[in-house]
Amino acid sequence: MTEIQDPGVAERPRAVPGVGVDSVLPGEAATLRAAQASLAGERGGLRGLWPFLGPAFIAAVAYIDPGNFATNIAGGAKYGYLLLWVVLSANLMAMLVQTLSAKLGIATGRNLPETCRDNFKRPVSIALWIQAEAIAMATDLAEVIGAALGLHLLFGMPLFGAGLLAGAGAFGILALQRYGFRRLEAVIAGMVGVIVVAFGLQVILARPDPGEIGSHLFVPAFEGSESVLLAAGILGATVMPHVVYLHSALTQNRILGRDDAEKEKIQRFERIDVIIAMTIAGLVNMSMLAIAASVFFGLGIESIEDAYSSFDSELGGGAAILFGIALLASGFSSSSIGTMAGQVVMQGFIRRQIPLFLRRAITLAPALIILGIGVDPSRSLVISQVVLSFGIPFALVPLVIFTSRRELMGSLVNTRLTAVAAWAIAGIIIALNLFLLYETFIGG
Repeated sequence: MTEIQDPGVAERPRAVPGVGVDSVLPGEAATLRAAQASLAGERGGLRGLWPFLGPAFIAAVAYIDPGNFATNIAGGAKYGYLLLWVVLSANLMAMLVQTLSAKLGIATGRNLPETCRDNFKRPVSIALWIQAEAIAMATDLAEVIGAALGLHLLFGMPLFGAGLLAGAGAFGILALQRYGFRRLEAVIAGMVGVIVVAFGLQVILARPDPGEIGSHLFVPAFEGSESVLLAAGILGATVMPHVVYLHSALTQNRILGRDDAEKEKIQRFERIDVIIAMTIAGLVNMSMLAIAASVFFGLGIESIEDAYSSFDSELGGGAAILFGIALLASGFSSSSIGTMAGQVVMQGFIRRQIPLFLRRAITLAPALIILGIGVDPSRSLVISQVVLSFGIPFALVPLVIFTSRRELMGSLVNTRLTAVAAWAIAGIIIALNLFLLYETFIGG
């Protein structure tokens, strides 16, 4: 098999043959040495865990992207605290899904698209690749529009020009690959930190009702088909199909286990990585919806722009600036993750890679068109998340199938309980999508 190197990444020896994320995300020798010391029992506690932290934090960026801003604000403004249980449920689903994705890479040394190509017939792999590329465009739509909105709201830039700057910004973040994986992780983790701090301060200003949060966090409820549409959008904004593909690639060659015992230990570390990162993302999402419910419920707020203009009048204390900064950090960081995921998808499914500039231009085009012709960007964000929810089964079903095969996974094969939970998640998502199809084309 011929390895396809990205033109912007220096070549280095591969740990495992095949095309994977190594050509997109080079690792660092220091991290690998520290990881080997941890596996050998020479480092313990936090020092032992530290080398394994990172992949889930990169994945977590996709769980707090601008699509989440749109769906959570829309949900809180229109239905108050009602859909908080959806955010919590989606986050718990995400923890399991991302754990399975990371585990596939650790156990097999292959990412999910590569495993699909190896195990499915070529027409099936091509069909999966085509839908994954469509999902990549929907993902980029949300991320670029979100970053453009952030620039527009904070600095008054025209949306189209802001969209171009947002698209270019992803390259600046991706350029950090040249200096090692840890630097890229550090910058992305820093942006996540900005988002966390911004919403933490907004929670203090908004003071959402703890009683309302408690009563709606664990009690499932809807109010009409529109609330189901928003629930699907929240789900699509949380369980992101492109990052399911990416996470398996982030772990496939990063730290290699030499035997089952080492692979099991790596998996335990990565599970902690997932729990920490997804908990942070979940708390951010719940705070978004709770803030919107506390501040905007009943005010007729229908867009990110409305929310931004109302924050200072309702809360003061620079709440609007905090919101704009968080939106901007979310858009720039998640856009770079979407580009990396697109490379993994093409490499894996069809053994091809195109230059990052060309890929960025292709996936950026729909967002620029929407910004250029003046379509409501906030509504576009919500619809893009609904589209993403339709792509989840095409990533999740193969993932559950493969991680349940002992001949592929060895000692890391899914337990019966894990397999049942994963199939239940897939069933819920598919049922929700079928309901949306019915409401859109028949029931409406």
